[in-house]
Amino acid sequence: MIFDVIICGFSVWFAFGLRLDHWGYFEGNQWMVLIVAIGFSFPLFISFGLYRAIFRYVGSAALASMARVFITYTFLFFCVFTLLGIDGVPRSIGVIQPILLFIGIGASRYFVRYWLGGINNVQKSFHRAQPIALIYGAGFAGRQLAAGLSSNKEMVVKGFIDDDPQFHKSTINGISVYPGTGLQDLIHHLDITDVLLAIPSANQQRRSEIIGSLDGCGVRVRTLPGFNDLASGRVRISDLHDLDMNDLLGREVVPPQVHLLEKNIRNQVVLVTGAGGSIGSELCRQIIKFSPKSLILIDSSEHSLYLIYEELKRALIGLRDDYSVLVGDDVNLPPSGMSIKLIPCLASVRDSDLLMKIFRAHQPTTVFHAAAYKHVPLVEQNPAEGIRNNVFGTFTCAQVSLECGVPHFILVSTDKAVRPTNVMGASKRIAELLLQAMADISFKGDHLTTFSMVRFGNVLGSSGSVAPLFSAQIAAGGPITLTHSEVTRYFMTIPEAAQLVIQAGAMAKGGDVFVLNMGEPVRIYDLAVRMVYLTGLLVRDDAHPNGDIEIKVTGLRPGEKLYEELLIGDNPGATDHPKIMKAHEEFLSWDELQQELEKLNVALDACDGKLIRSMLIKLVPGYQPNGDSEDWNWGGIV
Repeated sequence: MIFDVIICGFSVWFAFGLRLDHWGYFEGNQWMVLIVAIGFSFPLFISFGLYRAIFRYVGSAALASMARVFITYTFLFFCVFTLLGIDGVPRSIGVIQPILLFIGIGASRYFVRYWLGGINNVQKSFHRAQPIALIYGAGFAGRQLAAGLSSNKEMVVKGFIDDDPQFHKSTINGISVYPGTGLQDLIHHLDITDVLLAIPSANQQRRSEIIGSLDGCGVRVRTLPGFNDLASGRVRISDLHDLDMNDLLGREVVPPQVHLLEKNIRNQVVLVTGAGGSIGSELCRQIIKFSPKSLILIDSSEHSLYLIYEELKRALIGLRDDYSVLVGDDVNLPPSGMSIKLIPCLASVRDSDLLMKIFRAHQPTTVFHAAAYKHVPLVEQNPAEGIRNNVFGTFTCAQVSLECGVPHFILVSTDKAVRPTNVMGASKRIAELLLQAMADISFKGDHLTTFSMVRFGNVLGSSGSVAPLFSAQIAAGGPITLTHSEVTRYFMTIPEAAQLVIQAGAMAKGGDVFVLNMGEPVRIYDLAVRMVYLTGLLVRDDAHPNGDIEIKVTGLRPGEKLYEELLIGDNPGATDHPKIMKAHEEFLSWDELQQELEKLNVALDACDGKLIRSMLIKLVPGYQPNGDSEDWNWGGIV
């Protein structure tokens, strides 16, 4: 306010000096101009909120307030000194002084904004250089991102990149807009360290093309935060996100068909085994979005069950405007609309008596069986336990579901079940055979359970997935460990996989083997290189001996394949969903399979490694173990 008094007095003095060409002291009625100027301006400044604004965040809203004050002040000042007139005061003062006043007031605000905005970052600038960024996308999102970053001075934006020719060779808030061609030269010329993607409307193919053009440029590629943060201007470097897994894969995600997601969930009692695992927990997250009556969580790991139970409770509390939530022991939250009950059950899928009690007590209508031992090297070193859990755990769950009349049972399977070279894959194929045979007897008998299974490849972000492992190794400075330079895998993100599992289960007729369309297989080496490039680093190899991250090949692990497959037979059938296919594969009759399973169970009890292996080979055509496995629990060879 003291500065505004000084600016107000200076504007009056300067107005008289310009008009009269006399730069002396005020004389006569000229003092009245100063008194009226202060008397008009300060009540208007206060009433229009100019002193409520935080100077370092002065923007368009503060500018609009100053414009309203300027119009009101000019009108009043003009009426007094131009229309009415005062002796000794030129009438043009009524126009000149308001212009000078608001030039001074506006300039002071913006000076303070830049001064205060920079002073908090002076200390930081002594310790580290600021990142220099290009924003890809000069549309609304890009402009908001640039405005948000400019307020905290943590990152310098040197330019926009945009494919639209009408933006080229123009500037936005003083920042130049460049075409998308010649990116590498531009990055080198401007010393760019980061490229920020602000293209929310671009499809996945276009995003992949842009990301591919940045490979090897030595820049870190990140994407914009949420629109709420952009709109509020609360954007810091820590708010910028690394690229998601779909950007790494270049996959175009097909929107889910909501009627399939709801079909077996809305107002139903849904049970998920392995609820604390990667796939099981994501299934639970997706399921609660579609208002089940109850969701039963089964897991043998206390810690995993606790984590997903607490997460789902928080998620439901966040939705309490839509639901009243009954959690475990019927603790009521603010009631509104429908109720969802979460039931965490600490249980093993191999405990038939306990499962029978759970099923009879809660009467689930849909079961998603995601419980499995799935880490190939661990199951290879503990084959007997892997078989007991994956085969006989599935059998127990399916048998209990059949006896309790559960309408829908969906097994989460894997591409490793196709012509497996490891115990995990063989055990999952036997689990599939079990459900195919049980679906056959369900049709022929009085049972009404619809058994189906959904087979898909690797999911990025799951426990044991290469993506989080590579990220951790890159963060630690390397090296990235890779079992073989030619290892190729199918990949999908966990949310997409979980949604497709639910949709596939809703289409089941009985005994269906659904196969998810995983797109094109990805070479793991190429994935590792891309992850290194997109963090702004270079791979250290023969061509770049001074690179940042080394990729070290360690050799294939026991039971590991170079290439995975999704189909045993050929010519999969189409379904109503473009990402879901239906396989047509042979299976054993229930009577024949039951006899073989009894022999396998005897072999497991007797710790007879040779018989276990021969049973796996007999039950799973195409199973070709690539070496002996020692069961570390009892020392036998399988």
